[in-house]
Amino acid sequence: MLIDFFLHLKAARLPVSTREFLTLLEALQARVVSLSLDDFYTLSRICLIKDEAHFDRFDLAFGAYFRGASAIFDVRATIPEAWLTREFQRHLSPEDRAKIEALGGWEKLMETFKQRLAEQKERHAGGSKWIGTGGTSPFGAYGFNPEGIRVGQEGSGSRSAVKVWDERAFRNLDGDVELNTRNLKVALRKLRRFAREGVPEELDLEGTIEGTARNAGWLDLHMVPERRNRVKVLLFLDVGGSMDPHVQVCEELFSAARSEFRHLESFYFHNCIYDHVWRDNSRRNFDRVATQDILHKYGPDWKVIVVGDAAMSPYEIVQAGGSIEYSNDEPGAAWLTRIFEHFRRVAWWNPEPERAWEYTRSTQIVLHLLGPRMFPLTLTGVADGIDALRH
Repeated sequence: MLIDFFLHLKAARLPVSTREFLTLLEALQARVVSLSLDDFYTLSRICLIKDEAHFDRFDLAFGAYFRGASAIFDVRATIPEAWLTREFQRHLSPEDRAKIEALGGWEKLMETFKQRLAEQKERHAGGSKWIGTGGTSPFGAYGFNPEGIRVGQEGSGSRSAVKVWDERAFRNLDGDVELNTRNLKVALRKLRRFAREGVPEELDLEGTIEGTARNAGWLDLHMVPERRNRVKVLLFLDVGGSMDPHVQVCEELFSAARSEFRHLESFYFHNCIYDHVWRDNSRRNFDRVATQDILHKYGPDWKVIVVGDAAMSPYEIVQAGGSIEYSNDEPGAAWLTRIFEHFRRVAWWNPEPERAWEYTRSTQIVLHLLGPRMFPLTLTGVADGIDALRH
């Protein structure tokens, strides 16, 4: 059964390996979890899925494969005697057994429950017979009966239910959802490249052990510089106008980038990058940074990330004086070309849906200048952009 489950995941295009599957089998053999479908779901996802972006696909594949097995726990389906009599009764305490016998035994309890589930046609609250909330019926939630079945209740009430029949639900993660700070950090970490820099101030444990052994047991401390992320990033953020609806996701991206990269320089622009950008929006009219200075100061090894919807009048890109804020001497296309040619690795993340790009003339112009390095600002798009920056 589990081999078929493994092949089913492979057929669903999930990157599961034989080594990970063997780890799952070892965990089951060691009885890391109980004999529960919920526990097996959690364990199998931990062992087999290493990327959060694949959680959604795994949930769908898991649900499709175990739909028949989960039906065992559905009172609307035929209930196998082996599961209900041997497996469940084996875990009942003497007190639980006595409570069940008070209603006529386990078989009588389940038979009555299925019968009332089929007969009941509407919601019921209170009372002593129907499935509902409150009251003293043996079937329902938030009520009291010394023996029975809890249905649909979150948490425990009188804690006297024999079996909890709650429908399981999985939260989906989709590669096309907008990002938050946490999964942005996870995505940006793929861009990190560590090296040891600075003064030796961190203990080299392996070197200390080896040196002490070579020194006949006398302690020989070895120190190494701290490991630091050497990746250097220039972040250009479009602000104002059509970018106002995307302020939150841009703030989350900025927050994640600041926490992940030690070498990060950020600049703002409006619609298109011209001969100057700025660091502080409140001072943008008198505290500007010349784009030419950025090209001189930062070497080609810096990675460039541009965040913007590229939605503007085409004249703002292709015409001198096309800026809506001032009369620019050179068209925006000239400055974008200089940036794209100077830096080796550039990625542009667009918060607008990818299907809308072909209907925006200015976006098509930027794509022509940039090449295939514009990506949607989604989980999948950020991952693709990171790959473009790495290679």
